[in-house]
Amino acid sequence: MDIALLGSLAVLALIDSTSFGTLLIPIWLLMHPGGIRAGRILVFLGTVAAFYLVVGVAIALGADAFLPQISRVLDTRPASWAQLVLGVALFFLSFRLDRKHKRASGGGRLTRWRERALTDGGAGGLAGLALAAAAAEVTTMLPYLAAIGLLTTSKLAAGPIVLVMAGYCLLMILPALLLLTARLTAGDRITPLLTRVGDWLARSNALSWVVGIVGFLLARDAAVRLFPSVVG
Repeated sequence: MDIALLGSLAVLALIDSTSFGTLLIPIWLLMHPGGIRAGRILVFLGTVAAFYLVVGVAIALGADAFLPQISRVLDTRPASWAQLVLGVALFFLSFRLDRKHKRASGGGRLTRWRERALTDGGAGGLAGLALAAAAAEVTTMLPYLAAIGLLTTSKLAAGPIVLVMAGYCLLMILPALLLLTARLTAGDRITPLLTRVGDWLARSNALSWVVGIVGFLLARDAAVRLFPSVVG
């Protein structure tokens, strides 16, 4: 299996790991004072990962029906040049994006809901929240969509695609799993750190660097096909 492909997918998965559903909501759940039921957090993260795995595999394998026609078009020099131009344009666009951010409210009603979901309530509410967050984000997660595109053009068999996609989704939730481990080990002492990380993610201009990295990967992929002796 191509190491460059795996490296690109790993970078995209780590970018996806900082999204609203894969990190911000888990951090908000982990900021709950007092004890944390690890199983409840794992239900949320597992639901998110399973959703992205099912959608990604369905799209990647479903593309087999028309992939040969698409591949013939994408393998042409005009298509490669178009991809290179698109990638470079996205990369430079990332430097011009305005910093527009939204903060999620953590008001009383949400705090009470979190209390019930993490203590006495059932895990169904967390699973529903995970599905809603993943479904709302799936069409806007450029790294995830780019990863599916790379897999569909990688000429991998169905089995390896499923395994790679499973690893991708696991890597997406890995930072949240590490924070869960730290929360269980350090207790409320890690809450200030979680607050700072959550605030930084809410303030950071995530869209710009996501667009920039996706643009770079698209441009690099096209450049490898156009200039194999120079880039490859």
